Amino acid sequence: MSMLRFLIRRILTGILVLWVVATGTFFLFFTAVPAQAVARNLAGRAATPQVIAEVTRYYGLDNPISVQYWHFLTGLLQGNLGKSYFLQEPVTTVIKQDLPPTISVVIGGVLLWLIAGISVGILSATRARSFFDRAATVGVLAGISAPTFVVGELLIIFVFVQLNDHGIGFIQTGYTPLTADPVGWLGCMILPWITLAIVQAAVYTRLSRGSLLDTLGEDYIRTARSKGISERRVLYRHAVRSALTPVVSQLGIDIGALLGGVIVVEQVFGLQGLGQQTVTAISQGDQPVVIGFVIIASVFVVVANLIVDMSYAALDPRVRIS
Repeated sequence: MSMLRFLIRRILTGILVLWVVATGTFFLFFTAVPAQAVARNLAGRAATPQVIAEVTRYYGLDNPISVQYWHFLTGLLQGNLGKSYFLQEPVTTVIKQDLPPTISVVIGGVLLWLIAGISVGILSATRARSFFDRAATVGVLAGISAPTFVVGELLIIFVFVQLNDHGIGFIQTGYTPLTADPVGWLGCMILPWITLAIVQAAVYTRLSRGSLLDTLGEDYIRTARSKGISERRVLYRHAVRSALTPVVSQLGIDIGALLGGVIVVEQVFGLQGLGQQTVTAISQGDQPVVIGFVIIASVFVVVANLIVDMSYAALDPRVRIS
């Protein structure tokens, strides 16, 4: 029952967060920019006042802001995010078209940097002050200092270009749908995954190393060792599980930030994902698309943090869900 109550509270909190974010984003865009300015942008610079007035009525921009907000909320409850001003398509259609590349980059990059970052962090913590630990520290500093677009461009120059010069065309740029060509999809995803992993794995290496070192000094770890439990079991059964709690917490934050930061990766590798579409929408003043992206990003953050909260009890038996 405690688990059920926990889930209900978290889901209700998540709905409240989504409402606050959606409302704040709506009023930010529809009150900061006058309706006439939006209509003039849609109609074109040479549009007459009559055309601007017609565009204003067509998109409902002449309605009071309260009426527009009510239409926005009722549409949102029905899964309708409105219609793009410039693409003349429902925002949900635009998101469905552009979301697969972004999701592919995020999921693959997260898995790769978690495996690399946690593995190196554990090895560094268990071999503190060794040559491997010092080398890993240098690598972490280099990874944290490297901008994402620089890493991506270097991979294109030294991996993509070199392989293609030697007739090896497996690594690709652009996006190939997974359902159309799984091998092509993998080829176009490898470099974006590595780009994200190089930067983010450095953060998780440092975090997991520090957390594990602190955990190894806890009283219950010394008690387990005094009972004659093997060092391997003490490390992986007790210490690592508890040490991963802050790592999981950080992951819940990073997934939300990653949806915005992946824009750079999409641009470098020409993936045409949701991030690039949002940049275009911002430059064009296409408010419905931008609001749709913000809501989708908020859903990812809420779901990710719900999973993080559920993971606490599984990782650390001292944590109780309440």
